[in-house]
Amino acid sequence: MNFSKLLASQSRAFVVIAVALALAGLVAALSLPIGLFPQVSFPRVVVDIDAGSRPADQTALIVTRPVEQVLRSVPGVQNVRSETSRGAAQISIDFGWGRDMVASTLEVDAAMARAVSALPPGTSYNVRRMDPTVFPIISYALISDKHSPTQLQDLGRYQITPLLSGISGLARVDVQGGETQEVQVLGDPARLASFGLAMSDLSTAISNGNVLSAVGQVQDRGRLSLVIADHTIASPERIGDVVVKSSPGGVVRVRDVATVQDGIVPQWLRVSEDGKPAVLFNIYEQPDGNSVQIAKEVQARLAGFKLPPGVKLLNWYDQSELVTQSFGSVRDAVLIGLVLAAIVLLVFLRSWRVTLVALIVVPATLMATVLVLSIAGMSFNIMTLGGIAAAVGLLIDDVIVMIEHIVRRAQGDGSPSGAETGQAAILPAAREFLAPLTGSSLATLMVFLPLSFLTGVTGAFSKALSLTMAAALAISWAMTAFVVPVLARRLLRFDGKDTAHGSHEGWMTRHHDQALDGVMRRPWLLAVVAVPLLILGYVAYSNVPTGFMPKVDEGGFVMDYFTPPGTSLDESSRRMAQVDALLRADKDVATFSRRLGTGLGGDLGQSYHGDYFVRLKPNHSMTAEEKMNAVAEEVARKVPGVEVEVAQLMEDLIGDLTAVPQPIEVKLYSSDAAALGPQAEKIAALIGKIPGVVEVKSGLQLAGDAIDVKIDPIRAGYEGVTPADVQTALDSALTGVVATSIPQPSKAVDVRVRLPGVTTLTQDQLAQVPIRASDGHVFPLSRVATLAPVSGQPQISRENLEPMVAVTGRITGRGIGAAVGDVTRAIDQPGVLAPGVRYEMGGLYQQQQIAFGGLAKVFVAALIAEFILLLVLYRRFAIPLIIIGCSLLSTTAVFTALWLAGLDLNITALMGMTMIIGIGTEMAIFYVSEFEELRHRMPPLAAVREASRNRLRPITMTTLAAILTLLPLALAIGQGSGIQQPLAVAIIAGLMLQYPLVLIAMPALLRLTLSREELGA
Repeated sequence: MNFSKLLASQSRAFVVIAVALALAGLVAALSLPIGLFPQVSFPRVVVDIDAGSRPADQTALIVTRPVEQVLRSVPGVQNVRSETSRGAAQISIDFGWGRDMVASTLEVDAAMARAVSALPPGTSYNVRRMDPTVFPIISYALISDKHSPTQLQDLGRYQITPLLSGISGLARVDVQGGETQEVQVLGDPARLASFGLAMSDLSTAISNGNVLSAVGQVQDRGRLSLVIADHTIASPERIGDVVVKSSPGGVVRVRDVATVQDGIVPQWLRVSEDGKPAVLFNIYEQPDGNSVQIAKEVQARLAGFKLPPGVKLLNWYDQSELVTQSFGSVRDAVLIGLVLAAIVLLVFLRSWRVTLVALIVVPATLMATVLVLSIAGMSFNIMTLGGIAAAVGLLIDDVIVMIEHIVRRAQGDGSPSGAETGQAAILPAAREFLAPLTGSSLATLMVFLPLSFLTGVTGAFSKALSLTMAAALAISWAMTAFVVPVLARRLLRFDGKDTAHGSHEGWMTRHHDQALDGVMRRPWLLAVVAVPLLILGYVAYSNVPTGFMPKVDEGGFVMDYFTPPGTSLDESSRRMAQVDALLRADKDVATFSRRLGTGLGGDLGQSYHGDYFVRLKPNHSMTAEEKMNAVAEEVARKVPGVEVEVAQLMEDLIGDLTAVPQPIEVKLYSSDAAALGPQAEKIAALIGKIPGVVEVKSGLQLAGDAIDVKIDPIRAGYEGVTPADVQTALDSALTGVVATSIPQPSKAVDVRVRLPGVTTLTQDQLAQVPIRASDGHVFPLSRVATLAPVSGQPQISRENLEPMVAVTGRITGRGIGAAVGDVTRAIDQPGVLAPGVRYEMGGLYQQQQIAFGGLAKVFVAALIAEFILLLVLYRRFAIPLIIIGCSLLSTTAVFTALWLAGLDLNITALMGMTMIIGIGTEMAIFYVSEFEELRHRMPPLAAVREASRNRLRPITMTTLAAILTLLPLALAIGQGSGIQQPLAVAIIAGLMLQYPLVLIAMPALLRLTLSREELGA
């Protein structure tokens, strides 16, 4: 059974299958997860370690180094990087792409469980697998002028969190900020000493006085009863009644030696919203969650929740808005593209029935593509949605060329003598066009095959895009081959009433013939045109800035800030209040949240470091990038002593996920850690002078001031204590001891025993902290220790156990490649680096180079694959060389268009340039296949010209349709659409040059390959 008979006999089956796939895709679209990023498992695990309060150098020696050595032995580890501060460390473990990160995370956790036993007592750790779900998708703030921070925290933790926790796809709700209630028992050392008591006696008595435990079971008269020993302290007021000491001389209670009062748990972070103290609650999704659906359910539940009077709820971040806007932009782009493509069909073929076929097939193809995404376990995200929008123009191509060929053959135009016309010609025409359709589809699909093998961030994102477009094109081939002819047979009429006839005598044909004849008579004109194109392309390539990810207006930005190292929380808050005032006065700012002592990405907490998230109003007067740069400049100008770094959220998120938050990162290494500090300052000053390099940081992060208590063991022995006794007593006095907890209706409140006023002690007052010896006498700390202030204790950074300092900077107004080129030239000058110091470039530049290197390999692989395909199709070297040469020449237009549009050459632009190879080859196959068909019926020289004339209308239609379909993406219409703008611009530019190359240059080049006999025939 040949192809025509198959279509005729199974036409109903093909239509039913197409409808079923489309309906299944529509159903799948309703349940497909929606998120900002593809479901990518980044190969990075972060371990946060808390070892109490101890110097940074001691923490690095006894905590960080042993852990690094253990983690290096975990299978698959490629890089270990650590930051150590006072009593805390953060270790980043990088694995290779493609590993099972769930298993790797468990292996890291198991290694930490083995290592923690050898660490100082009380050391705790937390293991985090870095993927997009470690960042919140929605964040709210609770603010009130009437309720205390403790009440706001309780509201978020004990009422709102349970309210939201049952939402499907929601992972957790994290409450940040506010104050945690506790009961403080402030012991009086003098009164304790007068009764022969110590602080430890006070905490022990409170702990023993609050008892609730099951002590056994008894059977009595056929019943089994649980025996409970119950002496619970029901309220804070009862703590004062607890007996500390009982003797014949009397009873000493807590109230006799201490003051009991309500208090808050000591914490070293602050959270605010619009400059007011606030409690934030962040909502995280599960890896397969639907952020849009979660956001809707969260809003619905919060709308039905009655807030206490005087409490306001503000939404300061909602990722689903960007996702929804991106979805809307893609939807609009698809609809606009379909309308414009329909207009192209109507103008050229002048038949509403032909247009109807395209309007039926293309949406059905898109729905079937969604079904493939669902089966593959993918989601709607910025890459798959962009792939769908970009694929529409290519899907239209297939339908247009098939319909145009059917119409032409049905009207007898170009058909062999004696061939059928009218309705009877439809299925034979479809069979005739199957070979070039298959070849052209393979030409485009072959480009996406190597894209799927990319690794790194580029591979993680490009796989989603390439799979989407490859699925769409494969389904488009099937729809065009098996469904379009069936629909054409049912819908098209060739009885004169509904003729889809386009005359070759129009102005377009006349101009085409004149240009083609002129070039074929004077083929040297091709060189005259090609040389300027190559020169212009080289100039554009030399001047177009390079980037990593496309710039997208996300409607907000992140701003990290630093006050001078060692600045207290109160002083940092006072300084940042000036920045709060600037943001409140900005007419483009809708709201902002600020964290101090912590950050969105889980940074090491410092009292001088925090971040903002600034949300802009919907119709802000300048782009988010322009606004964040303007804010940074204003802060630098008006708020002395505060340094800021700004980034858009997507850039900041990817930076945190890959541990490369800045475009420029100069990693300095030396076996002598002391030599790195001065070298880092020198490099920072040097690259800070380079145009376009801003926000340069030396990488020397100071952990702030410290007071070194040096205990003299001899003097301690005179007092009857050991250094360990002094350390324990000092720890109990300053930090306190949680003796017990009191049950409340919705929570348990800790009871902390400590000395009064210790959080605001001066150095002199600290020297007078009382210490009780074992014989009962009390003496000041100064009698057994000397106190020395230590300023500027630096954080300690290492990479793979080697001391390292990273100098970082941001780039504005320039491309990454040019700026980093200036940086490396400056560092490579003689005398810049001290002996024994070496450097490596990291940051987003390193990721860009990895991405560009991978895409270059993909580009070469695509060229080889296309060449082999063309060689199989045409069995001659000349034709593949001509087609590939024209496709390569069309890529020069990509550089020119990006340069003129002011866009960066980034990973999406390079993907678009790679796709041009496939699309250009597809266009060429339509022409060459027609030439190969005609040369069997007419002289080869005439076939060269006639094939170009025959393919003028379909290639013009497909090029116009593709360009008009991609135009909404190229213009970045709608928020979030900028992610695909460079790809769309690259494809449009390549098509605009490939169009005349196929219809004018390629026939002239094919003429040069004809023998003298063929030319004279």
